[in-house]
Amino acid sequence: MNKRQIAADLALLVTRDSQLANALAQVGPPPPRNRPAGFETFLSTIVSQQISTEAARAILGRVTALMPELSAPALLKLNSQDLRDAGLSFRKIEYAQGLAAAIVNGEFDIDALAQLDDADAIKAITALRGFGRWSAEIYLMFSLKRRDIFPADDLALLIALGRLKQLPGKPTPAQARELTTHWAPMRTTGALFLWHYYRGAPT
Repeated sequence: MNKRQIAADLALLVTRDSQLANALAQVGPPPPRNRPAGFETFLSTIVSQQISTEAARAILGRVTALMPELSAPALLKLNSQDLRDAGLSFRKIEYAQGLAAAIVNGEFDIDALAQLDDADAIKAITALRGFGRWSAEIYLMFSLKRRDIFPADDLALLIALGRLKQLPGKPTPAQARELTTHWAPMRTTGALFLWHYYRGAPT
């Protein structure tokens, strides 16, 4: 999503949610977040699990340096020890090789995700080992530019929504979905704003 789309969505959201309107006046609009669609982003998602952004960037750089091109077939040509030496855990190697094999074997078509509705795209991604609903929703938000995604299992979103709605604590994922139903069909922008608010909101 670009700045213009975010601004347009927020202009509508503030008419539906006075608490969001007040928060927007405090911290301003969030910046866009975009990631390329394709194999690189899926591989990056695996590499990034449970480690810092800096560590993930370094490991991904070492992994990609081993390949003549960043592709599923190229990754399958690497042996597991090379990937281990690059910094991947055995579990992440299993996930990365499984992703690449699914692509090469035709079991997973990244390009076809753009033609699926949100539910079917999430189902296709979560069928891969190592990809839960949160990872799928993030891919839909930032790579496929889907406008109505709310990753309700995200801890920062829950904390920010609790602050926004002046709750005594963070809501459950089910409560968060209920609290944001009136943001549809612009919940991606709402989620972007909550991440932004999480960093800048008064505690």
